[in-house]
Formats: sequence, structure tokens, C-alpha cells
Amino acid sequence: MRVVQVHQFGSPEVLRLEETEEPQAGHGQVVIEVQVAGVCFGDTLIRSGKYPLPLPWVPGLEVAGRVREVGPDGDRTLVGKLVVARTKNNRGGYAELSVVDATDVFPIPTGLDIQQAVGVFLSGQTAVGLIKAINITPGEVVLITAAAGSLGSQLIQQARAAGAGTVIGAAYGKKKLDMITQLGADVAIDYSKDDWVEQVRKATNGKGADLVLDGVGGTIGHQAFEATTRGSGRLGVYGFSSGAWAKIETRELAARSITIIAPLAIAFAKPAQETHINAETALAEAATGKLRAVIGPTYPLSRAADAHTAIEARQTTGKVLLIP
Repeated sequence: MRVVQVHQFGSPEVLRLEETEEPQAGHGQVVIEVQVAGVCFGDTLIRSGKYPLPLPWVPGLEVAGRVREVGPDGDRTLVGKLVVARTKNNRGGYAELSVVDATDVFPIPTGLDIQQAVGVFLSGQTAVGLIKAINITPGEVVLITAAAGSLGSQLIQQARAAGAGTVIGAAYGKKKLDMITQLGADVAIDYSKDDWVEQVRKATNGKGADLVLDGVGGTIGHQAFEATTRGSGRLGVYGFSSGAWAKIETRELAARSITIIAPLAIAFAKPAQETHINAETALAEAATGKLRAVIGPTYPLSRAADAHTAIEARQTTGKVLLIP
């Protein structure tokens, strides 16, 4: 079978399309015939060597397709079913066949498009968990950075559903801002502009956002901190797509009296059963039209390097997919 494999960490060009033996399902496992594989920012971090995994490495955290085989004593009724699944240890998704633990397999609801299923699966699960962890008070002003990304676009929808009074989405470029507005943001702001923090304050009558969810970090993350309401605001930090965490000094925190929260850590600390429920919730909401994934560019396996290049250049919106 064909897989995309990494033998040394580095630039996107280290992603090589190769032939390997077909995998077999062990105890508690299933083999999926992959129709769609998700590409995420975390894949690019591992590939670059920032968070290395044992080599050789086949990237890929999420896959969707039909179950081809179940392991010994496995549930035979799964064979032939259309499912979405999480791979173990972020390994094995960029492939024609993928082995996953049976406990990480979720049936795709009837009527839900397979690309939408991948788009809402882990991003939606994470968005549901983040919103639960952050506890939005009805009527609050919520600012979301990287709002055009796979996770950010779903956070906009989840924040709205949780009762936020005003949702502000921040991203780069007119195309992304238009998309943010279509997803339900009341205000869309280009954070490549020098005055974007002032635009947030203007949109909130000088107050700033009650809750900021930042997945960018770096300079943007620090500016998001500055856009948070003084005295009662909360800054939820959950990622660093810029490549660096925002640097916020203790004296700045003391001066602004802002609470910093790590909602992703809170969400991930929950029992596996709750995380499972969050994924089922996201898929069910997508099936009923309450949650929509923005599907970005799709690539064949042979162009996995192009997918990584586009993500690192911040040229994509929504979920980037590989089609084996």
C-alpha cells in the first residue's frame, strides 16, 4: 500500500510517498480503508523536528473510510461501516490503510458527508471541550484568534451556541474575514493591521473582550492579551500556530488583573469517556446542521508536502485534507 513516510525531520520535502506492506489488525484494533485523512498544524510541528517521534514516521492523526478488518475477537459488525477515527500517537493517517484502536472509532452519522465528518471530528471535539472548560457567561464578548482555521471556525459556532453576546473573529485577509462573518461572527478583524487591538476596543465601546481564545501565540497572542477587558477579562490560551507562545510578564498581568486559563489542558484532563462524548456531540451537531466544518484545500497523498507548505505559510482556511 502507499503511505507518506518521514525518515528524517526537516522541511516539507522530507514527506515521501512510498510503498509498504499492508497492516494487520491486532487485538482491540481495526484496519480502515482511508478515503480522507486530516492534515493538522501539529503534523507540521512533528515533521519539522520540534516535537520528534520515533522514525520512520507516517504522519496523520485522523482518518475516515470503511472498516476493512477487525482484530481477533473484535466486533465483526464494524466491517464495511463508514467511520471516522483517531490514530494512536499521531501515527499512520497519511496512508491507504490505517490501523487504529477500536475505542477510537466513531460511526459517521447517516447523511453526513465524509469530509465534513473529518472536519468536525477532532476540531469539533476540541471546540466542544474548550467551550465547556472556559464557561462562557451569556452576553459576554468573545474574541477568537485564528478564527478561520479548522478549530477557530468551530469555536465561533460553539461560542455563539453557548450564548456569547458578541463574537469577534480575528484572522488575516479578506477571504478569511468574509468566511468568519458567514459562520456567525458579529465582527471580523484583520489582525495583520497595526490597529487591530484598537478595532476590538472600538467594537466593544472601549471595553475590550470579556473572553479571548488565542491559538496563535507570539506577537498576536500578546496583542490578544491587550484586547482583553481590564479587571475581569479572561484569556484562554490553547495553541501557538505562530511557532511561539505569547510572552506575558507577571507585572503586565498584575497591572491589568486578567485571568489566564489553559482551557485545552482542562479539556484534555477530563476522563476519556467525556472526550468521547464531545466527539459524538460534534458529529451529531454536524449531521443536523448545527455545526459546519470549513473544508479547505484537498491534496492527493503524493502532494502531502504541498499541504504542509500551505499550512505553514498560513495560506489555508478550514480543514486541509489528503485524499488517498
